[in-house]
Amino acid sequence: MQAWRLDQRGWKQRDIAVALDVSKGAVSRWLAAARFGGVAALNTRPGRGRFTKLTSAQMGLIPEFLWHGPEAYGFRGDVWTTARIAKVIEEEFEVSYHRGHVSRLLKQLGWTPQVPVIRALQRNEDKIRRWRETVWPQLKTQASRERRTLVFTDESGFYLLPGVVKTYAPEGRPHVIHERQTRDHLSVMGGLTREGKIYVLVRQKSLKHLMRYLGPRLLVIWDGSPIHRRVLVKEFLASTEGRGIRVEPLPPYAPDLNPIEAAWQHLKHVEMRNVVCLDLEELHLQLHLAIGRLRQKPHIIRSCFAEAGLTL
Repeated sequence: MQAWRLDQRGWKQRDIAVALDVSKGAVSRWLAAARFGGVAALNTRPGRGRFTKLTSAQMGLIPEFLWHGPEAYGFRGDVWTTARIAKVIEEEFEVSYHRGHVSRLLKQLGWTPQVPVIRALQRNEDKIRRWRETVWPQLKTQASRERRTLVFTDESGFYLLPGVVKTYAPEGRPHVIHERQTRDHLSVMGGLTREGKIYVLVRQKSLKHLMRYLGPRLLVIWDGSPIHRRVLVKEFLASTEGRGIRVEPLPPYAPDLNPIEAAWQHLKHVEMRNVVCLDLEELHLQLHLAIGRLRQKPHIIRSCFAEAGLTL
């Protein structure tokens, strides 16, 4: 309608296309339709479109087929692609779809392209489920009864190599990040509490650091890392100073149970995304600033517990 009004005011089709941000061909078709059938020919008319090839019942079966995995259909590697899914649809329903349309079908079903999560083969899923459903509620109750601060701890490395994520740039001219090719890094110890607090120390003696801010009565949950089994750690826990600390191990090969893992990822790939540091001193500063920003977002810290499947 706007194109027709501008045409009646003497505008050229080229100028109309620029003003409405459409192609000149579209303007030409609209004006031709209006001249042939009157302005009413420009009224919106819902198109009937093509009938779907699959019924709703058949659409509902697609996720069930895909849950069996690509190798169940003879594909090599545990990766679903639209081309493979198109072949599954053709095999199961004798209906042929272009892989471009398959992506639209998957979107309707709530399936999206994602990076797979890597899990260790040695994991005991039953033990992990029992820890999440039984041990975790017991630890919360115990911490409340004994007036302990419940804290998850872990260590991580922050490297001079930047945590690269996507950014916008002109087509064909990707943004270039210049990095110092080195494996120099900071070893960082951290603790996460249910109250949305995070405590970080870029050196050892992290238990003493936590006691300084949280008090001597702690219920510390950590993994089975060798650093936690060192003689110095055992001696400290047995000493008068560390006797008030209760330690609870996580199940083996279950980093996803520790909410601080999600906090590390947030620091590296959100707060410090695409940050390039020339030396460890600058990296330490940027890490300090990133932690400061995260401390202002306790809802993000609490969401780390939800990602680990742990209720607060």
